[in-house]
Amino acid sequence: MNQLAQLAESLSSHSAILEKATISRAFEPAADISSNIRLGDDCAAIPNPTGSGHLLFAAEGMLDSFVHADPWFAGYSAVMVNLSDIAAMGGRAIAITDVIWTPTDETSAAIWQGMQAASLAYGVPIVGGHTTRTTTGKLGLAAAVIGHAGERLITSFDAHPGDCLVIAIDMHGEYRGDQPFWNASTNTSPERLRSNLELLPALVEKGICHAGKDISNGGIIGTLAMLCNCSQVGAVLDFGNLPCPMDTELEKWLTTFPSFGYLLAVPPEDLEAVLMHFTATRISCRKIGHFRAQLGITLTAGEDQADLIFDSPSRRPLALSQNGEISL
Repeated sequence: MNQLAQLAESLSSHSAILEKATISRAFEPAADISSNIRLGDDCAAIPNPTGSGHLLFAAEGMLDSFVHADPWFAGYSAVMVNLSDIAAMGGRAIAITDVIWTPTDETSAAIWQGMQAASLAYGVPIVGGHTTRTTTGKLGLAAAVIGHAGERLITSFDAHPGDCLVIAIDMHGEYRGDQPFWNASTNTSPERLRSNLELLPALVEKGICHAGKDISNGGIIGTLAMLCNCSQVGAVLDFGNLPCPMDTELEKWLTTFPSFGYLLAVPPEDLEAVLMHFTATRISCRKIGHFRAQLGITLTAGEDQADLIFDSPSRRPLALSQNGEISL
């Protein structure tokens, strides 16, 4: 077995990737009560009942182990990842609410300091929520965000065979400790953070991108699997043009959660315009493959290729979210 085949086998059994590859089962319970809102996107896109365009609504929960280990950054991330979900749909965030369960004032203060830092950096207010003092020692942290977009959206359902697979990612960062998280946010100026998020709605308003997803837990491979699952297409991922940090193992990078990273489906005739859209920024934007009618994901490196084969994940209980995210 060559190295590419070994990599494909390892990625195929990665727990975070497996959950993303079968993301539809996370929102199956809401299928009959979603009021015709498509489930599986980064946000719920709701036709604006009082005007044109869409309201965008999403929520994220933080793992309690993450909150215990790094409460400041968990608070920061609760804001950051929600704003990324809004941008992933080609929208702009309006406001955030939070839900916090903590046993001590010290932990609560650290979480709040992180949320305040992100709110100020990205320029999106925290306008309310729910706070509970626990007596069990357990922590809980979640946040929800509302945003708005025009008539056009970047969705998870509209990647088509023949579309180019494009990555847009901020490589000016570093890993946060031993976690699979690429941090290009906390050391970046507020002006740049805000202008980076503006790139996605500006892109969709040009009409040159119709599908994509925020790279989240499960990394590039998990997010690609989720996008393919929602759009019912397959994909070929070519490592030859994939940006990767120096001295980082490829498997680690493929399963990394970046603070700013998106996979996009772009018609071939619009590829040059999309690449040019990011030229004057610090964001790396490259074509890294293509979508196809045949389901499944194929990895290529030079003349070598290997298919990802996903086995059914265990039927353990899930914390379900209608915007396509899973918390284990």
